[in-house]
Amino acid sequence: MTSSYGLDGRAAIVTGATRGIGHAVARQLAAAGALVCVTARDPDEVRRTAAELGGVGVAGSVADPGHLRAVVDLALREFGRIDVLVNNAATNLPYGPLMDVDPCAWHEAFAVNVEAPLRLVQCAWRAWMGEHGGAVVNVCTEGAAHVGPDIGAYGTSKAALAHLTQQLAGELGPKVRVNSVSPGLVRTEMARFVWEPGEEAVAAGLPLGRIGEPEDVARAVVWLASDAAEWVTGADLLVDGGTRVRAADPGARGTARPAPYDPQPPTGVVTPPPYP
Repeated sequence: MTSSYGLDGRAAIVTGATRGIGHAVARQLAAAGALVCVTARDPDEVRRTAAELGGVGVAGSVADPGHLRAVVDLALREFGRIDVLVNNAATNLPYGPLMDVDPCAWHEAFAVNVEAPLRLVQCAWRAWMGEHGGAVVNVCTEGAAHVGPDIGAYGTSKAALAHLTQQLAGELGPKVRVNSVSPGLVRTEMARFVWEPGEEAVAAGLPLGRIGEPEDVARAVVWLASDAAEWVTGADLLVDGGTRVRAADPGARGTARPAPYDPQPPTGVVTPPPYP
């Protein structure tokens, strides 16, 4: 990261920051000079990550509005400002046909994937950003553009987050820029059941010849949060290795072509933790 990113001394909040994409984002923000406040559910992992980054952290569920207020209060108390929000925490449940989805599980998906990002932005807007400005980056998914069996709740909630991103961008400008990043298949624990059994075949079906790494997504997030993207708002940056254009890749002919990323394991496979 370079000084042109303009993040020296600025303060960032990253949800789901102890694993996977969220951890990579928090590390790269810190490397770019930002002060970082992290949150996730496991108190030990939050303490470890905060210490690693020289930042602060608080454990809790993003579905709890009180936790989100506590995160904003902590960042403002420790750093005196809030310049960047990264809404990364998400749940990939419930899994199954929508006709069988329990209403409580459906609500939980929206509470984590849609309501929590909105509430965190509201808290930060009222506490600092409404007067001083800032940048918000929501982590969506390339899969929100697709439908498929058993992933209706996840896909619908992520599509709602993409729309929320654009709505907030229109409402909060020019003070606050709001964008999203949509990853394809990335090498995380949450997605291990997708990439590990046949990584070579999956990679061969992509124009760029490999699956993603958390750092690939993190670089995109940091750019959107930085001054380098000062004239970008309401955008969704696709970071998918060419997933959406793979049908036109002549080098992939005859190779296995992965289906659009399904964030859930097949029936009978142990489901990964709900969110980082």
